[in-house]
Amino acid sequence: MAEQKGNSGQPAAQATRLSHQGRDVRTRGGRPVNPPVSRASTILFDDLASLRAGATGHSQPDFVQYGRFGTETHVALRQAWSDLEGAEDTLLVPCGLAANTLALLAFVESGDHVLMTDNVYAPARGVCDGLLRPLGVETTYFDPGLGTAVEDLLRPNTRLIYLETPGSHSFELCDVPAYVEVARRRGLKTALDNTWATPLFYRPLEQGVDVSIQAGTKYLGGHSDVMLGLVSADGETVQQLRSKSDLLGYSVSADDAYLALRGFRTLEVRLRRHEASALRVARWLTQRPEVERVLHPALPDHPQHALFNRDFDGASGLFGLVLQPGFPPRAVEAMLDSLRYFGLGYSWGGYESLIVPSPVEKMRTATGWDAVDRTLRVHIGLEHPGDLIDDLENGFERLNAVAEAAE
Repeated sequence: MAEQKGNSGQPAAQATRLSHQGRDVRTRGGRPVNPPVSRASTILFDDLASLRAGATGHSQPDFVQYGRFGTETHVALRQAWSDLEGAEDTLLVPCGLAANTLALLAFVESGDHVLMTDNVYAPARGVCDGLLRPLGVETTYFDPGLGTAVEDLLRPNTRLIYLETPGSHSFELCDVPAYVEVARRRGLKTALDNTWATPLFYRPLEQGVDVSIQAGTKYLGGHSDVMLGLVSADGETVQQLRSKSDLLGYSVSADDAYLALRGFRTLEVRLRRHEASALRVARWLTQRPEVERVLHPALPDHPQHALFNRDFDGASGLFGLVLQPGFPPRAVEAMLDSLRYFGLGYSWGGYESLIVPSPVEKMRTATGWDAVDRTLRVHIGLEHPGDLIDDLENGFERLNAVAEAAE
């Protein structure tokens, strides 16, 4: 799609593109600022020739042919997100897990082999173990830090290297160009779940990755009221994805597409606030005696901080922490139950702060995790960080009180 440029002829800044992409809906007379919600199953054509052309035309990013493939509302979102990703097109699917599943199913068949980094979103592992394995596709999980040594794990039937950086529970980063170099040399596809950073802060396609995956449920929606997945790619790769998406019958409601477009406009403003508040809270947590370590790639003591500085333009609001050993489970439970502003709930990326236990050790097979039952995952929302720090401080007081009483 056409690149947005300013009066100087240079590409427009991200904030400008977020405000203007996906709004080119023309009608007679005036037009609304936001594209309208276009709900439809049946699309009517003016003549038989147009109908016949439509039977094969839905592969065009701006073509409206049947409701399952999308309406003008979906086209607007696809165009806007593709611009942000630097992609030819984006497929919309019902949720983030559907996006993971599409990226896997599009490139493998029975007898094939997938390499998947050990720090991925746990349900993506479930797709490999519970769906692909019975279909005859084998998966090998590997250490996220393996780099070019991943080549030793390749087989003649390997078709895909699947990455996530950082992992959304353990927050390790991958040296993505190293995996891309191996994949390209050996003729393999690469896919990367980029939900943590969004393409505002990290752009996988620019790094040579073939498929960029996003759970729009998280930061794109931004208000904890949308289920959505997005899969972006170029050329032949996007055609393979589209073909498989059609066969799977994936579709997204126009209302959810509209809500995602609304979230798109404020994405940068919200992410910068998430980033700043999360860093403030994370730095405070590093000073707490109850905390052994904080798992945040933007902190200088993170093991892959150099990779973060090399590849990322910012950080989101999601990170982890490991408590010091010795706190009994009921003390941790009392701490979490006492929090006022942190909700106990899954997902993340909304305006609200969340905290949950993170059993990383149960999500890995290729690598271990030494902080058993001591890892918490934190999402910092849009509340004032000072209030969140006060809330956590009170939580730590409760943690210590219950632990002391148990001695």
